[in-house]
Amino acid sequence: MPFPILQLKNASIYQGDNLVLSDVNVQINKGDFVYLIGKTGTGKSSFMKTLYGDLPLTDGEGHIVDYDLKHLKEKDIPFLRRKLGVVFQDFKLLTDRTINDNLLFVLKATGWKNKTEMDTRVEDVLTKVDMKTKGFKYPHELSGGEQQRIAIARALLNNPELILADEPTGNLDPQTSVEVMEVLQDINKNGNTILMATHDYALLLKYPSKTLKCDENAVYEVVQRKG
Repeated sequence: MPFPILQLKNASIYQGDNLVLSDVNVQINKGDFVYLIGKTGTGKSSFMKTLYGDLPLTDGEGHIVDYDLKHLKEKDIPFLRRKLGVVFQDFKLLTDRTINDNLLFVLKATGWKNKTEMDTRVEDVLTKVDMKTKGFKYPHELSGGEQQRIAIARALLNNPELILADEPTGNLDPQTSVEVMEVLQDINKNGNTILMATHDYALLLKYPSKTLKCDENAVYEVVQRKG
């Protein structure tokens, strides 16, 4: 029995007064790996921002990890984001502190108190992305691919029900993109649900999965040919 993590029904997505996507009907179930593709400017980022509460949903229905996007209050947004893991193209790591301190900062900000539990959690997520030995380093001492692994580790800290990855390989070379993709694939196999916006079509061919496309103010599922 599929368990929906995200459902949008007849939803319209606006950036300010500008209609970006209309009549969006999307369902993502627990354990899915879903791509979101489309040319620059077709609404991928606006779609993502609506899901994590950066843009309000005013038309239609939207439910994500038990939150009603249409009636989302400002005070609910931090709690919604704790149930989501967001991975950005530009990593968004704090440059003035080590990797461990980057991750501890997020845990403190989301209500963790016990130092031993926090240290254990940091070690757990770094192990998952094969970066256990890099916690003492600063972001500038890591390659782009390593920084993105850390960004994925950060997204995993609070055991999110859904990971939103917005162009996670956008700043990486093809080989590094594959390595980061392998990390995301492993995380998905462990039960995490992932929605990944990308324009890297080579990855879609190498790792085929359910694909949504933004085009001409609409979002629709693309049927991929296998093989």
